[in-house]
Amino acid sequence: LAAVLGYIPAYFVANTVFRQKWLLLLLLILPFWVSFIIRTLSWIHIMGNQGAINGVLQWLGITDAPIQMMFNEFTVIVGFIHVFLPYMILNVYVSLEGIDKNLEPAARTLGCTPWQAFLEVTLPLSLPGLAAGCLLVFVLTAGSYVTPLILGGPNDYLFGNLIFDAMISEVNWPMGATLSFALLVLLGLVVLIYSRFMGLNQLYKAFN
Repeated sequence: LAAVLGYIPAYFVANTVFRQKWLLLLLLILPFWVSFIIRTLSWIHIMGNQGAINGVLQWLGITDAPIQMMFNEFTVIVGFIHVFLPYMILNVYVSLEGIDKNLEPAARTLGCTPWQAFLEVTLPLSLPGLAAGCLLVFVLTAGSYVTPLILGGPNDYLFGNLIFDAMISEVNWPMGATLSFALLVLLGLVVLIYSRFMGLNQLYKAFN
C-alpha cells in the first residue's frame, strides 16, 4: 500500500514542469522535521470520537453520535502509512530522477501508449528505488511500537510491542532479549536478501 501511495507523488515531483521544484522537495522532507509521535497523536484529533471527521459527520447530520474509528487495525495501518510514507516517496523519487527523461517520449514515438511506456520503461528502471523504499518501510514498521500502542487496540500489538512489554512492563529481560534477537535476525535476513539481489547503493543515494 505504501508503495502505491508513495510512487504517485514521487512520479509527479520527478516529472513536474513546475519551476520551483525545490518547494515540492521541501514538502517531501518536511515530515522528517516533525516527531513521529506527534504525527501519530494527530490521528486521535482526526479520527477520534471528538475528532474532525466525527465533528463534520455530526454537523452535516449524517450521524447522531460519534462513530468509533480508533483503536483497531485500520487506524494502525493509517498511522504507519502517515509516519513512514516519506521514506518510500524519497527513495522512489531519487530513482526516478536518475532516469533519462527522454526515454518515455522515445517509447511513445515508437508506438507505445503513455501507459505502456510507463510500464515497460519507467517502472522497471525505478524498481531499485521502489525496493529500497519497501525495505525501509518494512524494517521501520517491524520494529515500531509507538504507533500500535497509541492507535491500536489490545489485539493490534506488533513485535516491538511484545518486546516493550517483556522488557518494561513484565521486567522479563531474558524473554525481551530473546524476542529482540529474533527480530534482529529476521530483519538482518531481509536486508541480506535485499543486498544480495538489489545492492545497498539505492539506500545510500536516498540519504546522501
